[in-house]
Amino acid sequence: MPLFGVQANPPASGSPAELDNLNATDTLIADVSAVPAPLIVGIGCSAGGLEALEAFFSQVGYDCEASFVVVQHLDPDHESHLAEILQHVCVLPVQEIVDKTPVQPGYVYVIPAGTDLSIRHGILQLSHPSGSRGLRLPIDFFFRSLADDLGVRAIGVVLSGMGSDGVLGLAAIKAKGGFTLAQLPASAKADSMPRSAIEAGIVDLIDLPDALIEPIGDYARQLVTPCLHSVAVSSSSEIEQILDLLRAKTHHDFSQYKPNTLQRRIERRLVLHQIESTAAYVDYLRNNPQECELLFKELLIGVTHFFRDPLVWGFLQSIGFPTLFARHADGKIFRAWVPACSSGEEAFTLAMCFVEALEQGKPSAAFSLQIYATDLDADAIDRARRGLYPATLYDCISPERLKRFFVQEEAGYRICKEIRAMVIFAQQNIISDPPFTRLDILSCRNLLIYFDAQLQRKLLPLFHYALNDSGLLVLGSSESIGGFQDLFMPLDQALRIFLRLKQVVQPSLLSFTPNIKNMRQSHPFPVALDAHDSLEHLTDQFIQQNYAPPAVLVNATGDILYISGRTGKYLEPAAGKVNINIHAMAREGLREALTGVIRKALEHPQPIMLRGLQIKSGVGVTTVNVTVRGIEQPERLRGRVLIVFYDCPVQTTELDKAVTTDREQALELELAQMRATLQQTHAEMQSGLEEYSAAFEVLQSTNEELQSTNEELTTSKEELQSLNEEMQTVNAELQATVDELNWVRNDMTNLLNSTEIATIFLDSQMKLRRFTTHATQLFKLIPRDVGRSLTDIVSELEYPQLKEDAIEVLRSLVFQEKQVKTILGRWYRVRIMPYRTLDNVIDGVVITFIDIAEVSSSLQLIGMNFASK
Repeated sequence: MPLFGVQANPPASGSPAELDNLNATDTLIADVSAVPAPLIVGIGCSAGGLEALEAFFSQVGYDCEASFVVVQHLDPDHESHLAEILQHVCVLPVQEIVDKTPVQPGYVYVIPAGTDLSIRHGILQLSHPSGSRGLRLPIDFFFRSLADDLGVRAIGVVLSGMGSDGVLGLAAIKAKGGFTLAQLPASAKADSMPRSAIEAGIVDLIDLPDALIEPIGDYARQLVTPCLHSVAVSSSSEIEQILDLLRAKTHHDFSQYKPNTLQRRIERRLVLHQIESTAAYVDYLRNNPQECELLFKELLIGVTHFFRDPLVWGFLQSIGFPTLFARHADGKIFRAWVPACSSGEEAFTLAMCFVEALEQGKPSAAFSLQIYATDLDADAIDRARRGLYPATLYDCISPERLKRFFVQEEAGYRICKEIRAMVIFAQQNIISDPPFTRLDILSCRNLLIYFDAQLQRKLLPLFHYALNDSGLLVLGSSESIGGFQDLFMPLDQALRIFLRLKQVVQPSLLSFTPNIKNMRQSHPFPVALDAHDSLEHLTDQFIQQNYAPPAVLVNATGDILYISGRTGKYLEPAAGKVNINIHAMAREGLREALTGVIRKALEHPQPIMLRGLQIKSGVGVTTVNVTVRGIEQPERLRGRVLIVFYDCPVQTTELDKAVTTDREQALELELAQMRATLQQTHAEMQSGLEEYSAAFEVLQSTNEELQSTNEELTTSKEELQSLNEEMQTVNAELQATVDELNWVRNDMTNLLNSTEIATIFLDSQMKLRRFTTHATQLFKLIPRDVGRSLTDIVSELEYPQLKEDAIEVLRSLVFQEKQVKTILGRWYRVRIMPYRTLDNVIDGVVITFIDIAEVSSSLQLIGMNFASK
C-alpha cells in the first residue's frame, strides 16, 4: 500500500468570504474522497533548513503518492542548486518549479530563487515578488494559497529558519482544517520560525525533521479511512457524552453549536490521534483530560488578522463613523463591543479606523471611542492584552499604518499606547454572560456561523437590546439578520452592516434578563450598566453640586485637570495667553500659600492643612481653610493632588476693631515685603518651569528623531538578517556542492589509477596542470611540479619533439599518436589529444602513455614463428 494512498476533492471555489466560512471547511472534510487529487505537503524553511530538509526527505519511500513543495528563502542573485542537492537524499523525483507546473503525486517541487509561489486548481504559479528584498514572506504567501486551494488536504511544515515567516500561513491552513507541523526548536540551527509558529498556538505536531514524515503518512491514510466518516452519523449520545466531558472540564456549553461544526472538529481530532470511532474517542477523552482542552481550542478556531475584509473597514471609516459624528454635534464618548475578539486584531482594527476617521473628518466636537473586546478563550485574551504581533505583520498592514499605530520591538510589532488605551479585554461567554449595553457599535463577525439557528434567534434580539438607537451592527460576510428585519435595517447588505431601528423588542425574544450582581462578578469593570442614568450617580451629582465644598484636581506641576463646584472666589483666569495652571489662576493670598505645597503633598501621604488664608477677590477678603492632599488610590488618580476649599465663618472681635499699633504696621509691612519676595520667587520658578518645558520639547523632538533613526536601523537590520539567511542558504548549497565535488574527484583519481595508464594534463601554455601516479614512472614528477613547463621535467622517453607535437595538436585540434621507446627499451603508445571543457572550450592537451612492451614482444614472437615456417 502506498505511504499516502489519498484522494482529494477539487479546490474550493467561491468568494473569499465563503472560503473564510467554517462551513466551507466542513464541506471539504465531509467530501474528502469525492474527486482524485494529490495531497500536498508545503515545507517552509530558511537559515539552517538544508540539513533539516535532508533529514526529512531521507525518510520518504518510493511508494509515496503525496506531493511536496519546498519554499526556502533564497538569494535572488544566486543560482540555486537545492533541487540537485535534495535529489541525492530523496528517492522521489526532485525538480525546480517552472511557471504553470501541474502538481503530480510522488514528486518534490522546489521554488526557484527570486520568485513568489502560489497554487490554484493544482497548478503551481510563479510571480515576481511584490515586497522589497528583506521583507518578503514567500512561505506565508504559498501556505495561504495552499490552504485556499486544498483545504483539509493542505499540510504545512515549518523547519529551521530565522524570523516568523510561515506563522500566518500555518494559521490559514489550520483554519481550513489542514494539518500543521513544526520542527522541534531545540533541533533547529535557527529556531525562530518553528518557535514563532508554536507560540502562536497553531501547530498540531512538533518533532524532529526525520520523524515528521510518519505522522504525515498517518494523517493521509486516516483521511480516506471509511470508518472516520462514521463521525457524521455517530449517535447523539456519543456527541452528548463529549459535550458533557467538555462542560465538566472547561465549564462551557457547546450544545448550541451547529452539529456539523461539532462533528467536523471532532473528526479532525480523530484523524490526528488515529482513533477509529467516536465511542473510542469518548474513552480517550475520559482518560486524557488534557485532550478536553485541545478539543476546546479546536472548537473555538481563533483565526483572524488585521483589516480582514478591507471593504468593511473602508465603509466604517468613510461612512459609518462620520454618520455617528454628525448625529452628536456636541461630541460623545462612543461605546463599542467586539465579542469573539480572539487575539485582538479585530478590536484594534476598529480602533485604528476610528482614529483615521477622526483625522480625516476633523470634527469640531470632541469624540472618543471605548471598545470592550471579549472572548471565551483566556489564552487568546492574554495575547490580545499584550498587543504583540509577529514581524510578518507587514503582510496585512500598510507601511503607513505600521508606522502610525505600531512600535517595533525585537520580538515583533506592538500596538501603540494610543490604540491600546482604547480597548479593554475581558473573558466572556456571549451565550450565558450578560451583554454590554448602551453601545454605538457592535462588531460580531464570523461568530454566528458556528451557532445553530435557535441560538442565533436568541442573540440577534439581544444585540438589538444592547445597541443604542441608530447604532451599527457589523456581521460577518456569511451571516445575516435572519427574520429580524423589523429590528435592523441594512446600511450595506453586501458588507453585512446594519442600522439598529427604534423598535420595542417583544419580551419573549429576550431570554436574558440583566442581573447587576452577576454582571459585576462577570466583568472586571462595571461597563454593562449605564452609570450616568443610575439613581446613585444622579444623587452623588446633586450632592456634589449643592453641598460639597469646592475643589480642584491638579497634577504634579499644578495644571488643573478637574474642577468641582464653584471656585470663582479662589481662582480667576490669568490675563494674556490661556493658562490653566493653579499657580497662575490662584487669587492673591492663595497663590503664595500654595508655593511648594503640591510637591510636598505628593511626597507625604497625610493631607496638608492651610488655615486662615486671606484671599482677596472682587467682593472683598475671604478667610479660607485649604486642604491639599496627594492621591494614592484609585490607580488612575495616582500622582494627582486634590485641593479643597473651606470658607471660614466671619467672626467680629474687639481686637479687629482696635486701632493698629506701630508694631502691627511694621509686621504688615514686613509681610508685604515677604509676599513680594515670594511673588518674585514664584515668577522666577514659573520662568524656569517654562524654560524646562521648552528644553523638554527639544529633547522630545530629539527623541522622536532618534526613534525614527532607530526604526530605519531596525529595517536595515531586518534586511541584513534576510540577506544573512539567504547567504547561509547559499553557503549550505555550496558546501554540499564542494562535498559532492570531493567525491567526484576521489572517484576520478581512483578510476585513472586503476587503468594503469600514465596521463599528463597540460594547459595552453604547455605547463603541467595534473598528472596520474603512473606518469611518475616516465617523468621525474613531484606534486610541486604542477605549474612548471613540460620541458623542465626530466623524462625517460626518447621523444624530444613531445612539446612541439603537443603545440601542434593544440593548434590544429587534430590528435596525434606515436610509438615511443624509453631509455630502458620499453615501448609506449603516446596519444596527444585536445583538452575540451564542458563549455566546449579548448584549454590545453591531454597526453596518455600506454605500455605496449608486452604487445611488441608478442608481435615479435609471432613474426619469428612465421619466418621459421
